[in-house]
Amino acid sequence: MSRDASLICVVAFLRSASVGVVGVVLAIYLGAHGVSVSATGLVIGAGLAGGTVATALVSLRGDRFGRRRSLIALAGLTAFGYVGLAATTHLTALLPLAFVGTLNGMGRDRGAAAALEQAILPETTEAARRTWVLAWYNVVLDAGHAIGALGGVVPTLLASRLQIGDGDAHRLVFLMCAAAATVGIAPYAALSRRIEIASPAIAGPAAPRVGPHARSAVAKLALLFGIDSVGGGFLSSALIAYWFFRRYGVSERDLAILFFAARILNALSHVAAAWIARRIGLLNTMVLTHVPSSVFLMAAPAAGSASVAGALFLAREALVEMDVPTRQSYVMAIVRPHERTFASGVTNVTRNVGWAVGPSLAGLVMQRVALAGPLFIGGALKITYDFLLYFSFRHIRPPEEDGQA
Repeated sequence: MSRDASLICVVAFLRSASVGVVGVVLAIYLGAHGVSVSATGLVIGAGLAGGTVATALVSLRGDRFGRRRSLIALAGLTAFGYVGLAATTHLTALLPLAFVGTLNGMGRDRGAAAALEQAILPETTEAARRTWVLAWYNVVLDAGHAIGALGGVVPTLLASRLQIGDGDAHRLVFLMCAAAATVGIAPYAALSRRIEIASPAIAGPAAPRVGPHARSAVAKLALLFGIDSVGGGFLSSALIAYWFFRRYGVSERDLAILFFAARILNALSHVAAAWIARRIGLLNTMVLTHVPSSVFLMAAPAAGSASVAGALFLAREALVEMDVPTRQSYVMAIVRPHERTFASGVTNVTRNVGWAVGPSLAGLVMQRVALAGPLFIGGALKITYDFLLYFSFRHIRPPEEDGQA
């Protein structure tokens, strides 16, 4: 990787580790302070809604404001969100704090900073290596997710070692996450000017603009990604962890181990996805790995024990993330370089909208319909997305798959 790509990966690791730990402990922490599961879904949804607005602003104004400055500002907002979570559990205060601080309870890092990083990374390499660079970037993200998930046991350890209450231990962890976000500002500040692309407002009327082909393709992808992300919103790590906790009585320690194993499988799957994509193509890899992952998760509620349910969950995690680097690479491949911030931003906005809506609905389903309801609904939506994606884009191939790069 280039120097800029390496710096981005350093921050991505810090950010994803924080997201990983929050995804495991958030619902349990809020539940212990009297926040209902439906209200917890609203908090997760508010944070993702804030992330959606931030991603939209990055898409429309990121290149004009400056990619480096945008990343620094986003890191500052993230730190603010974690401080807010440590400061209060009152819903009236927590909802706006989660929104402004783009609080991520999904357990996976898919925010505005990640959208901008995805637009930057293809510029640091050649087309033939684009999927591999994005794959290793996602390996770093999921390595952070894995460490963060394992960090779900940290509040218990802190409470035991420091002789403090569980609430204070959780708040200390959230402040550590805020510190990690603040530390991430330094690598962003060290990025070179080569990552910047002048927007039409800066470069003048002669600057290339987003063309009709890109707008049409991105609009279709955004709609489809929205379906997938609503399904993903039903399957947030915080709510899945809560399902294991309520259904089988799995402890925070065991949940931390389970989600650590899941993130390790996610990380390994990214490299496997890049290898498979070289042989069967990006789109085929996305669809053929994604469908079975949903089937595994939908089968988990039928499991008679926590170990069987956990095995089905891990089987899902070994496949579900294979579409991430391939999807990112595909979107970046079918648009021109100056259209990449727009494409990444718009497609990530729709994904964030779905993630914002999904947890709120999932919390209501868990509380009023069935505890396992979100697993069935989320899986069904994801399978629908896979088939629609394949039949809509099977004739649009990236340049390297057509021998043009």
